[in-house]
Order: sequence, then C-alpha cells, then structure tokens
Amino acid sequence: GYAVATPTLVGVLNGCKATPELAFKPVFLSEDQARLVAEVAEIIIPKTDTPGAKDVGVPGFIDLMLKDCYKKEDQDRYLAGLTEFDNAAKEAYGDTFLDLDPAQQAEHVKKVHDAAIEATRSGEVKDRPFILTTKELTVTGFFTSEPGATQVLQYAAVPG
Repeated sequence: GYAVATPTLVGVLNGCKATPELAFKPVFLSEDQARLVAEVAEIIIPKTDTPGAKDVGVPGFIDLMLKDCYKKEDQDRYLAGLTEFDNAAKEAYGDTFLDLDPAQQAEHVKKVHDAAIEATRSGEVKDRPFILTTKELTVTGFFTSEPGATQVLQYAAVPG
C-alpha cells in the first residue's frame, strides 16, 4: 500500500503549494516568470517598517522596462538568465525557485548574486547577468516610486 500511496500523496502535497499572488498583469514576462521576478525583487528589497519591492509595484516596473526599454537581444539574454536561475534552483534544491521555502529562496539569490559579482569582477562575464539586471531594475524601480523616495530616501519637494 505504501508503494502506491506515497507517489499519490507526494503529488497531492505538491499540488497544495501556494502560488505567489501577482499584483499586475505582465505585458512582457509570462505570469510564472513575473512571479519569479517578483519574489527575487522582494528578496532584494523586503518589506520591513517600510514597503517592500512588491508593495510599490517594482515587478510591474521591471516588466515594463524589459518590454519598452531593452533591445531584443537584451530581452532574450534576460529571459535565458531567468530560466537558468530557475533551473539552478531545481538542480540545487530539487524544486523550482517558486516552490522553495523563503530561506532557500534567499540562499539561492545570495549564492547566484555572489557568483555573478565575482564573475563580473574577474572579467569572466561580459554581459550583465540576470540577477544583477534584476537587482539594478529593482533598486531603480523602488527608489523612483513615491514610497521609496518619500519614506526611505525621505525626499521632500522644495517649492518653486
């Protein structure tokens, strides 16, 4: 009975994992890609006593920037890097990035980020890796948002 019931039980439990909510309709990324990018952005700038990346709409910003401002070759490189990032999570942890627990997600982001920084510094990589592009877009999107500028940077517009 265990031989028959175990695969069924594993399938049921895997089907019960919560899919992260998507607060925008992606125009460039697929919904699964957008969810992955949203989770990475939230790891880069998490919600604390100030809003996190998802709270201020950074994933939607990244999606629009990729669609409107990046050349086709850069878009393709980003998507390939995103797929490689997810495949590396599956290889390292046995599950896709979105199905990992938050601690494993943060660990994977840090590991990939640190490797990308090292490869960039040593000159091994000439094009900007997925994780560094995502980090750059996350920081830009966050600090150009109203909450990022007013609550975190504490920008106050000067009249006149």
